[in-house]
Amino acid sequence: MDESVLNVSAAPEEEADINEILKIRKEKLAELIAAGKNPYEIVKFDKENSSADIIDNYPDYEGKTVSLAGRLVSKRVMGKASFGHLLDGQGQIQLYFKKDVLGDDVYEDFKKYDIGDIIGVKGEVFTTHKGEISVKVTELSLLSKSLLPLPEKWHGLTNTDLRYRQRYVDLIANPEVKKTFVVRSRIISAIREFLDGEGFIEVETPILNTIAGGASARPFITHHNTLDIDMYMRIAPELYLKRLIVGGFEKVYEMGRLFRNEGMDPKHNPEFTTVELYQAYTDYHGMMDITERLFEFVALKAVGTTEITYQGQAVSLKAPWERITMTDAVKKYTGLDFSDESRLPELIKEAEKAGVGFEKDVSWGKALYTVFDQLVEQHLTGPVFVTDYPVEVSPLAKRKASDKRLTERFEFFINCREMGNAFSELNDPIDQRERFMQQVKEREKGDDEAQMMDEDFVTALEYGLPPTGGLGIGVDRLVMLLTDSFSIRDVLLFPTMKPKGK
Repeated sequence: MDESVLNVSAAPEEEADINEILKIRKEKLAELIAAGKNPYEIVKFDKENSSADIIDNYPDYEGKTVSLAGRLVSKRVMGKASFGHLLDGQGQIQLYFKKDVLGDDVYEDFKKYDIGDIIGVKGEVFTTHKGEISVKVTELSLLSKSLLPLPEKWHGLTNTDLRYRQRYVDLIANPEVKKTFVVRSRIISAIREFLDGEGFIEVETPILNTIAGGASARPFITHHNTLDIDMYMRIAPELYLKRLIVGGFEKVYEMGRLFRNEGMDPKHNPEFTTVELYQAYTDYHGMMDITERLFEFVALKAVGTTEITYQGQAVSLKAPWERITMTDAVKKYTGLDFSDESRLPELIKEAEKAGVGFEKDVSWGKALYTVFDQLVEQHLTGPVFVTDYPVEVSPLAKRKASDKRLTERFEFFINCREMGNAFSELNDPIDQRERFMQQVKEREKGDDEAQMMDEDFVTALEYGLPPTGGLGIGVDRLVMLLTDSFSIRDVLLFPTMKPKGK
């Protein structure tokens, strides 16, 4: 099989046997090496221009010589003249190859190039008779040989499992995928720009911990050989960041990876990115205000508007957002009024009729949260702040003065997805110790997501934590929202995948 003259209008390479194609391309590579033209020995190419810049600013480039490099993604050989398309980091542009310009040897070499080869070209910018901006190639270099064929004539890769496993091919085959990650980069930069502008200091805290704390989640466990102890990949940076507030910082934040040994679905990946921030002398109302301002700022910076569409639904990120207590949200969407704790047995029976499952001997607070989790979240198109969570599910949040069963905590929801979590931080060391002890009891009863006792954190609180507001935002979910991506895997360059054969 001679694939040297394959082009995008011919039968696609993927229809041929991959091993046969690999064999042919390796033979071509061997011929190049034997002729002293090993492409892998080239260490540099002076790439001075991009396809997008030339196309967007054609009047400035017409008739001028440019230098481009990228992947050959189409090729049409027509005797002494040929056309192709070069794909670089910004887009693609047509190339025109002429035998009497390149010379016999270079042109014959070009005819043997394959779709997917990485090339460098120099040439003159012009427009074809059909009006397509192109480059008439005067110099040509093969910079790297592609030994495997691009999928489906490089026009698209639709197998999602293969897309996630081989993101490098996905990025070549699906140009819109790259745009998602360009927006992701803008979002992360905008978050930092906003927080820096608000006077927050970016810090770094340990990823390997001797205690898994700061959230209710199952950790990944590893082992430190020198110390001969088990350690935990962090599930949250919260307890370290609050130690810094104790130490005198008044505004801190950290953006980075967290690791939770839990299920995988369109909203969850075992490792994910969050930003957590803590500010002294404010409360959860202050965190709501910051959330609204941050989302407006980031949306404008990253996508140019606060009026977006997510999975067909219009969403306005413009402040102010709706604010509702958890008790009122449950009553609004289910009719169950949890404000009267004496009616708990009756409320549980009504909720069970609606399909809610409760743990044995469930408390009032956990019953309220369970009903909210199973029946209410699905209605929260938002943006909406749901406030005043029960103490039982909020071991690090300050109690409400008006109702000791509840805490000054909120989560906010957009399109029925929880996007972030915030507290007026608990700064009473005695109360904190008691809540840790209750969490320890939950662990002893088999809840491996309950938090561990952290004596050093309690000691830090005993030195004095000022009134503090804290906020955590799921960066991946924010990227999903602003790029209209359904699955978290679409916004992670390399999501966690089950090994082949498993």
